[in-house]
Amino acid sequence: MRLPLITPADLRPEQKPLYDDMRDGIMQNFRGFKAIADDGALIGPWNPWLHTPKIGGPIWELTKALSMSPTLPRPVREVAILVTGAHFHSAYEIYAHVIAAEQRGLPDEKIATIVAGQRPSDLTRDEAVAYDVAAALVTGDVLPLLTYKQAVAVFGDAATTELIYLVGLYCLVSVTLNGFDVPVPEV
Repeated sequence: MRLPLITPADLRPEQKPLYDDMRDGIMQNFRGFKAIADDGALIGPWNPWLHTPKIGGPIWELTKALSMSPTLPRPVREVAILVTGAHFHSAYEIYAHVIAAEQRGLPDEKIATIVAGQRPSDLTRDEAVAYDVAAALVTGDVLPLLTYKQAVAVFGDAATTELIYLVGLYCLVSVTLNGFDVPVPEV
């Protein structure tokens, strides 16, 4: 880990409001995996965001916008997030979202196949479209028109837009985690 964890006692005044908001959001929406250390320090991507509130605050706002009341079904979201995390080999993201995917009812074999960078053969139609969109976007190329049209046909315009932004957000999360070498927590 390249950035030290910040305990609540060590927060600077400009970090305190962001810490409080992120801690509340984690407690409400990011359960099941370790995101808060025993001493109250935020781990995962939240710690780097907290180090630089000017940048981390807007990223957290985007995270909340895409996470708090999503249009896409939660299992479909987890497929796209796992595709993204697997592409970047982002250890913490994979750790957290394997747990989230299990909580959303995705079978372990399907999760393991995605994390291995492969497309499971038993994806539902919605999951398959989310997989294809995420897999295409993480290559850095333009999303193929046929894939985009399939997403719109399955999810509609608004949810397709949400899916594209979701993949973009988790590319940013993965790069943040990898850039600061954020480890999987000891549990």
